[in-house]
Amino acid sequence: MADGPVNAIWLLHGVNLDMLGVRDPGHYGRITLAQLESQVVEDGAARGFEVRCFQTNHEGDFVEKVHQIAREGAAAVIVNAGAWTHYSYAIRDALELVDAPLAEVHLSAVEEREGWRRRSVIADLAAVRVSGKGAAGYAEALAALATAIEGGEAS
Repeated sequence: MADGPVNAIWLLHGVNLDMLGVRDPGHYGRITLAQLESQVVEDGAARGFEVRCFQTNHEGDFVEKVHQIAREGAAAVIVNAGAWTHYSYAIRDALELVDAPLAEVHLSAVEEREGWRRRSVIADLAAVRVSGKGAAGYAEALAALATAIEGGEAS
């Protein structure tokens, strides 16, 4: 794939994540998407990475963004695809094109929720998987990806 920015980490959020802080705070917390993104951008900068954020409720737009990342390159990708995680093979196939380590993150403990949420069609692509740790899960994923990048490991 393309030689993209070696210090760019993409933070991708899928369907309904723009409603963080409003949608079911018992599962997702009260943090807003803007607050979460700001936190990850700051954590990334402290590690020498430029975190670029993207969120959409439109599956095709998500796929197009992943295609752009695959063409342009990135150091890593952190993805919370929301409900698409559990059934979107279009998103899975797009993520497979990205030649960089991938972290799959979920705010809630999906493995303890409804049966359909326990299945991830992108799990086999992820170098790192974090769920049930709220916003702190993003910091954990970022740290693990940074270690993988610094160690020269690729997905």
